[in-house]
Amino acid sequence: MAGYVIHLAVAEEFLRIYPNAIVNYEDFIEGIIYPDSVADKSLTHYGPKSSMVNLKDFFYERDIKSDFDKGYFLHLVTDYLFYNKFLSVFSKKLIYDDYDILNKYIKDKFKVKIPEKIKDKVFYKSGETNILNLEETIKFIKETAKYDLNLIKVSVQNNDKNWLEIRTLKKI
Repeated sequence: MAGYVIHLAVAEEFLRIYPNAIVNYEDFIEGIIYPDSVADKSLTHYGPKSSMVNLKDFFYERDIKSDFDKGYFLHLVTDYLFYNKFLSVFSKKLIYDDYDILNKYIKDKFKVKIPEKIKDKVFYKSGETNILNLEETIKFIKETAKYDLNLIKVSVQNNDKNWLEIRTLKKI
């Protein structure tokens, strides 16, 4: 899973690009954070683990008509792109350290508001990153936010492999 602050930054940038996409901001943000707020993330990511998102299975249970579900789907799209198009290597410990190092900068740059219910799950520290590069992460956030959720839905339902194939990452 991409870190909470990355997800929230994608959400803020998405709303900047698509200002009329939602009606209820709180419901949208609740959808953004929901998939990572449960004990078994495989259930909310529709795959064997949260890094193996199955976008097609989302549509067997849900749709993107409500603001909550738009946020939820944007979360899944972000995770799918993060693991299958953005990262080249993975280490659970190193990536969480990187999130903590990048969180403050990303939060400030994208004017992210941390919801009260996850404030105790967002950390800040200094240091050098190991996996994530700040400039590349900012580019990832901006590019991910540009995607039209309805077009992704159509692609997924038409079995477009660009949204369905899972890539195995090299662990370090």
